[in-house]
Amino acid sequence: MALLRYSSNLDPMAGLLALQSDLERFLRNPGYGLGVSASGGFPPVNIFDAGDGVAVIAEIPGIDPKSINVSGQGHTLTIQGERRRETSTEATGYHRRERSFGEFSRSIQLPEQLDIDKAAASYDAGILTVKIPKAEAAKPRQIAVNPA
Repeated sequence: MALLRYSSNLDPMAGLLALQSDLERFLRNPGYGLGVSASGGFPPVNIFDAGDGVAVIAEIPGIDPKSINVSGQGHTLTIQGERRRETSTEATGYHRRERSFGEFSRSIQLPEQLDIDKAAASYDAGILTVKIPKAEAAKPRQIAVNPA
């Protein structure tokens, strides 16, 4: 029986962690996208299964709720709006400018069993919440058993 010395080059976990790191770096690359459901877009969203449907929560701070447009077509939910540039008569230049401005649009692919026609949206403290219920055909039904 041959014995091999332990080497960090032969550690299978190190190889898997390096592969995971490389894949994450590749997916964060702005030149690569996953289409309309790609991560890293604006506004950032979280999508939750709420049991009776789906909740989409988007961070859109500092925007008038009347300027946000939420629409749905087929299985795609689209959030659009515009963040206006601050107008200050005192500012003559910037030391740092990290807040972007301008129009934005984010489209999210949704599962088929949702009824987007019954979606409801609310906006509070910079958080947009869109709740989309499941379609009636996708909800579980109780079937009565009749004696023969």
